[in-house]
Amino acid sequence: MLAVRWTSGCETIQPTAASLLSFSPPSVETLFCRMPSLPSPAQPATITIAPLEVRSASLAEQAYASLRTLILDRKISAGSPLQEGRLAEELRISRTPMREALVRLAGEGLLVRRDARSYAVRALGTKEYFDCMRAREIIEGEAIVLAVDKISDAQIDALEADLKSFDVGEHDETEHWHFDDRFHLIISTASGNVVLPRLVEELRVNARLFRLHSPLHRQRENHDEHGEIIRALRARDPVLARDAMRAHLRSLQEDVKRAIVD
Repeated sequence: MLAVRWTSGCETIQPTAASLLSFSPPSVETLFCRMPSLPSPAQPATITIAPLEVRSASLAEQAYASLRTLILDRKISAGSPLQEGRLAEELRISRTPMREALVRLAGEGLLVRRDARSYAVRALGTKEYFDCMRAREIIEGEAIVLAVDKISDAQIDALEADLKSFDVGEHDETEHWHFDDRFHLIISTASGNVVLPRLVEELRVNARLFRLHSPLHRQRENHDEHGEIIRALRARDPVLARDAMRAHLRSLQEDVKRAIVD
């Protein structure tokens, strides 16, 4: 025999045979009478977010960006210890956002852990440097072939103007690094492949950690090689562009090899 029970109001009722024949479903209001009421627009739900957490997230991002720039600009040398507490004091922030920034940099391969509370800037070994550069030959060679037909005349003009700006005045290593970053990332981005710029940036970051790799002692060579790449882009010649890019990257490697032998 079928047993049926329903609620009327907030009471449970055992129906009779007669009542089943004249059954009408209870209203929505009745069904939900025992559910906790939701706050009305006049009484918004209270969500507690600690101000410290909000500020901490912002400070962690700022600490990360600041330290990353110092590492890539070689203001902090490879192997230099970075103590969480001391860095937090210098930046006038708590240890929590500082720790978040250090963990993030370690995850990117820029730092290695020394002990429970300190890190060091990772030093790139010779083999890994050359492995990175050979990977760049493949990736950037393909990227520039794809970019030849896509990069705009305005972008090429901008690259050439930036390059010519180094003909005037004195420029430090940081300025050369930043131009080199822009140069290679603009070309890889122009390829239209969204993955290639990320790979190029990652490989460039790794190479930056190699202590013998510097643009200062080969400024003329860099200038000329970048110029060849720009001319190939203007000619819209994919073969010439790939050859110019690979020749530039191989020249960098040869320069390092000579520094190692000397």
